[in-house]
Amino acid sequence: MRCRFFLLALLLCVAPACARAEAGGGLAVTDAKTLHALEASRFGLAQLLAPATVAPITNDALFALPGLAPIRIALDEAFARYLADHRTRSPKESIGIGAGHDVLLFDKAMLTSSDTRFVLAGIVNRIDRAYVAPDACGEIRLIYRLTRTSAGDRPPRLPMTLNLVLHAKTPGEQITCADLAARWLAVSAFTETGTALAGRLIANDGPLASVNATQIDRIETNIQIGHRPKSEAGDFRTDYLQKVFHFDAVLKRFHEASMENQIDRDRLLADPALGRAFRDWLLAPDNLRAFDRGTLLIPERFLATTSLAATPAGFAPSALQPAFGLMTDGKKQGVFTERDVVTALERAAAQGGALENIRTPAGFARRLNDVTCGGCHQIRGIGGFHFTGTDSLAVETVQGAVPASPHFVGDQIRRRAIVISMRDGKAPDFSRGFTDRPQTRGSAELAGTSLLDGWGATCYRRDGAGKIDASFGSWRCAEGLSCQPVGDDARSRIGMCFVK
Repeated sequence: MRCRFFLLALLLCVAPACARAEAGGGLAVTDAKTLHALEASRFGLAQLLAPATVAPITNDALFALPGLAPIRIALDEAFARYLADHRTRSPKESIGIGAGHDVLLFDKAMLTSSDTRFVLAGIVNRIDRAYVAPDACGEIRLIYRLTRTSAGDRPPRLPMTLNLVLHAKTPGEQITCADLAARWLAVSAFTETGTALAGRLIANDGPLASVNATQIDRIETNIQIGHRPKSEAGDFRTDYLQKVFHFDAVLKRFHEASMENQIDRDRLLADPALGRAFRDWLLAPDNLRAFDRGTLLIPERFLATTSLAATPAGFAPSALQPAFGLMTDGKKQGVFTERDVVTALERAAAQGGALENIRTPAGFARRLNDVTCGGCHQIRGIGGFHFTGTDSLAVETVQGAVPASPHFVGDQIRRRAIVISMRDGKAPDFSRGFTDRPQTRGSAELAGTSLLDGWGATCYRRDGAGKIDASFGSWRCAEGLSCQPVGDDARSRIGMCFVK
């Protein structure tokens, strides 16, 4: 019941804020008919991966493309590891495809089936990631949803997304980042929908005018690989497999790559020397400050190539993976001790003032999980995804459907402020708050919603002495609401705002 209540709060409370963010932002294309028109023109996945292709193709033909062979092989290996690990942990449970199993496995055959294809479900501006790729003005993400082409009575959309991530502009292209930012900001004033809006977006002065295959950087995949249906005890679990594949422009092939900031927890714990190297690197003042701001890029030697995230994760540190286990808890050996963190915070503060988000070991531990792909996706996702997108093949769009998670919606204000700064030639503030509690820079727009102090918002519960951790001092609830525990761990200080 608690999980069901949590999901209800998650979905219902975000709708008004979502509408405001979308109407005021213009930084994402979510209109179903517009997406359908864009895909039919030149934004189909196959058309970008194989420019000679003139129409959308089914997945049997898509994965026959030589450049995608490494993706198919890597996903096959990841599925095999998941099965082996699960059977080792729970040998008595049955895992398979379809009803009658304790754990339902994603039907991997759907990836390369003649009955499925990837349908464009959204286009998202990520100029806010210009700190990663400044010369390319950040990124543009084309998000595709795996869909049956002849569903019959079955749900057409399958639980997998594929993000084709492109540089926002081609290296050497004449358009400046300021010009590109201005084009995106202009979209919020467009009144057209459907084919007319698609035409404006790809017109010579539109934000998508010059998007082409030369800008491809990588593919990101997110698959609901396994699902344990709700039992009589009320518990359930869903596992999400995430991987990244970078594009080799010379060989015209994708290859498995380390995931940005996906800390390889198991390897760091198994290799003490590597763990110490990571500790020393992360706690260096400049790196710790970037870590606090959310702009840190962790070196590949500390990273993993796979993330397996579970939902619902709950709010207790023990439920969040993969990074929380790096903190020593007095029972298990970790990479960081509280003293390590306190000393590093004091040193950083002495050199440049107190950090914005991380003030205590608890804040440091939460940020460790927060910066990882898996950790981010465990928090406030809709069914494990942050952008479910719209069904551009549907005859009608479901009224009130929310195309993105509270995390996505809550971050639009920050992203828009960055795009405005870039348009105006000012130095952008790329910093971000914690995943499940947006920065106070958006407090006016988000106040009273499930994103910030309203019903269903993430909050911090004071301890028995009435004290609150300094890292979460602003995580309060609006008048008439109180911060209450969620899930089975009543000791967790992180809760949600509910009626008293």
